[in-house]
Amino acid sequence: MSTQVATSVPDDIGAPRAAPEVDLAGRRRIVGIALMCGAVAFFASLDACGKTLARAGVDPLVTTFMRYAASVAMISLVINPVRTPGVVKSRRLPLQIVRSLLLFASTALNFLALRYLQLAETISIQFAAPLTVALLAGPLLGEWSSRARLMAIGVGFLGVLVIVRPGVGGMHPAALLCVANVVVYAFYAIITRKLAAYDSTATTMFYTGLAGLALMAPLLPWIWTSPASLTHWALLFGVALFGTLGHWLLVMAHARAPANVLAPFIYTQLLWSVTLGFLLFGDVPSRWTVAGAMIVVGSGLYLLAQETIRRDTRPAA
Repeated sequence: MSTQVATSVPDDIGAPRAAPEVDLAGRRRIVGIALMCGAVAFFASLDACGKTLARAGVDPLVTTFMRYAASVAMISLVINPVRTPGVVKSRRLPLQIVRSLLLFASTALNFLALRYLQLAETISIQFAAPLTVALLAGPLLGEWSSRARLMAIGVGFLGVLVIVRPGVGGMHPAALLCVANVVVYAFYAIITRKLAAYDSTATTMFYTGLAGLALMAPLLPWIWTSPASLTHWALLFGVALFGTLGHWLLVMAHARAPANVLAPFIYTQLLWSVTLGFLLFGDVPSRWTVAGAMIVVGSGLYLLAQETIRRDTRPAA
């Protein structure tokens, strides 16, 4: 965003845009950035609640169920067949079901990993998801990356290896759950982009949590254990609340600022994760985690910059 101060220009000399309009656009971007930072802070808080519950012995699948039950309930209040006629009709229903199951698997893998890993470790590995999406977009969507982008993706995956350090007595084996989560979430993102050509956003949102909830419901009698205290209930409520608020702020942020402006601020979640991990669990990231996270984030920012340049230089239709 430009730091140049706008000045009023008389309309009769053909000013392309009035100063108040520039100021309004700038303020909307600032508000969008603030909302994005708030969204990722809520996501980090969700992870902190999930880790606290896992350390207290609450089954991660119970936490996952509560996350989805609350999400489906809240989304259904806004998006339902009564308020949005035709929302149930999908032109690619099997793909919607697969997408919902992938998101469920991603959430469950994340909560399982948090039982053993630091917040900073899990989020650092998960930042490789955009790199994986960029890699898979070629064969699955026909969006092939340039050689420079492929090199950046390779460097990003090298950063993940720095964090995990396989075979050298490095991180807990649960790090593999995070790696699996990266792959699962990447396919979720790819399918989400494919569905955009067939179904409305409302339809996709309506189906987001349904398949996972339907899968969990029959298993609930076998996995459910009543939380041992009001604190555990509060944390389960926090998982649902922080997740819902995070996605709400995310939508509001994208309504006020372009995605390429907001994307770099996603990485502020790492700062929140480090802070919460230290305050709540006394976790201090290792030098390997810090170094690997810097490599992954740097690769992601490079890909974002390349995408912005490509979009700005694309000829007008």
